[in-house]
Amino acid sequence: MKARALSELKGLRQQLRAQAQQQQRLEQAQRQAQAKAQARARAETDAFALSVQHAVPLPPSGRVMPTRPPVAPIAAQRLQDNHAVLHASLSDEMDIERLLETDDGLSFKRPELGPDVTRKLRKGTWALQGQLDLHGMRSDEARQALADFVRHATAQGWRCVRVVHGKGLGSPGRQPVLKAKVQRWLIQKREVLAWVQAKASEGGSGALVVLLAGKPRG
Repeated sequence: MKARALSELKGLRQQLRAQAQQQQRLEQAQRQAQAKAQARARAETDAFALSVQHAVPLPPSGRVMPTRPPVAPIAAQRLQDNHAVLHASLSDEMDIERLLETDDGLSFKRPELGPDVTRKLRKGTWALQGQLDLHGMRSDEARQALADFVRHATAQGWRCVRVVHGKGLGSPGRQPVLKAKVQRWLIQKREVLAWVQAKASEGGSGALVVLLAGKPRG
């Protein structure tokens, strides 16, 4: 009996160590993706500054500009700024290979969750409460649509949704362009606890079933 208890304790310690290592890999991948996005933004800023460094102001024309009342601010610029922040935060370059599980099929779960979460997600323990279809969208459109959908689903208190990214059969070279990107984007969203590849009857390799944290309390 004592030997069995020691064996169970050893197994628990190994599981906790593995979860901690996965969490560290996730945080490291996120830091690397953020650093790449920041470096790319700095490079674009430097390139623009270099292109206009020899610009010369136009000479005065003598014309008098009519005075107009100031235009009331609109939310369009704020939306553009939010989209720019989203574009930088959801990276396409994040390395997620070490964060995925391939036990019964491609899946992902947060390190703090138990190993039965993905199994229950595949079995349909949580009923689907919503779906997003990204077919025909460009990368930036899909990125924004996914972020909006996750935010809406969380506000509604939904726990389980399906995201259809397609199998890529209509893409150049028949390669699934959105599939890998959607996987990366979902992992970077804190509201996403886990996801698994959908069953054949629910889209198969062209869709993911996603478990969300639900509506925050407060």
